[in-house]
Amino acid sequence: MLKNKHTIVLLVLISVTGILKAQQLNLDSILNVIQKVNPQLKMYDAEIRSMDEAAKGAKSWMAPEVSSGFWMVPYNAKLWKKGDMGATGMGQYMISAQQIIPNLKRLNADAKYMESMSPVEKERKKVALNEMYAEAKRNYYEWMIIKKKLVILDQNERLVDFMIKSAELRYKNGLGKISAYYKAKAAVGNIRNMKIMLENEIKQKQVALNTLMFRDKEMLFDIDTTYSIKDFSNISFDSTTFINARSDIKAIDNDIQVNYFKQNTERTRLLPEFGIQYGHMFGFGGLPAQFTLMGMVKLPMARWSSKMNKANIQSLKWKAEAFGQQRQMIINEAAGMATRMSYEIASKKKQIKLYEDNIIPALRRNYQSMQLGYEQNTEELFMLFDAWETLNMTQLEYINQLQELLQMQVELERILEIK
Repeated sequence: MLKNKHTIVLLVLISVTGILKAQQLNLDSILNVIQKVNPQLKMYDAEIRSMDEAAKGAKSWMAPEVSSGFWMVPYNAKLWKKGDMGATGMGQYMISAQQIIPNLKRLNADAKYMESMSPVEKERKKVALNEMYAEAKRNYYEWMIIKKKLVILDQNERLVDFMIKSAELRYKNGLGKISAYYKAKAAVGNIRNMKIMLENEIKQKQVALNTLMFRDKEMLFDIDTTYSIKDFSNISFDSTTFINARSDIKAIDNDIQVNYFKQNTERTRLLPEFGIQYGHMFGFGGLPAQFTLMGMVKLPMARWSSKMNKANIQSLKWKAEAFGQQRQMIINEAAGMATRMSYEIASKKKQIKLYEDNIIPALRRNYQSMQLGYEQNTEELFMLFDAWETLNMTQLEYINQLQELLQMQVELERILEIK
């Protein structure tokens, strides 16, 4: 029985381990989940579907009108009947119907206008998705940097613990001074305090990513700490690059197209429309059946009735001008930001390489030589602590520089709309 219990516990532990491993997500998997399930994107899908469905009815005609009632009937009901001398009665009962026949050019213009609206929303959906990608990347890389800082802090805590224990042992044996001992004890407290802050920040990043993935905000998962620094040196930051890449510019292009089709619909409102009316009358008191058949024409081009349409056309022309200027503004700002960011990235890469190839290795060797001297009683604890403190601060500064580089990369990818 005990053996069976141990087996069950082992199986549960194996299952839990498998689940925990499955919860490690890389950046691509997070971005794919966001693309599939984020409710804001589904909202855009619903808006797009709504516009497409509305466009299907753009070529509908107006409903026919049917009327029924008395026509030219005298109030004196005695006159309705046939007279004694054979005279027919007066009054009729009429049934009539009429139909306005819309102008074909107006129907086609309305259809093109309504069909051009959903592509704008499709591009705006891509804009929203690009912003979500950028937010997810920022949180992901910040989480990754925090994990790297925690590794450094764990290593440094062990080094300071070694110094503290060594100092305590030497002080008991009368071989060392206590001057740097309390400084090292305080350093351990600062390291632990920093770890608490960083662990809290990890929870914040986890909540932010869970929110973007539309999951339980407290769902636990881990991230992959591998990353890549991309090379943007071959990208030309001219207007063509942004016109082809950015969805907000494409959305404005579609807005200009919508505006053009809207102008056409306003122009077609000035075209005449025709209608037909038919009425059948049943006569009273032997009065023969009669009918009416009339054609109708609507003349919206009259000076007093066309003012609103002509004003709308002029308004839409200026709106198109505004869209064009907005488009140029976005291209100009994006080109400036991308160019500036590319210079900053190139400079930051050089700084990081100096940290990796020169500064940190030199400080690590300095610490190692101080540690060796301390173990051989040729160096004091405060000198070893000073070497460690310099190395620790420089390593954390290197990680901060790496974080800045990754955030610059995220920002440039956002500007260029790269997933």
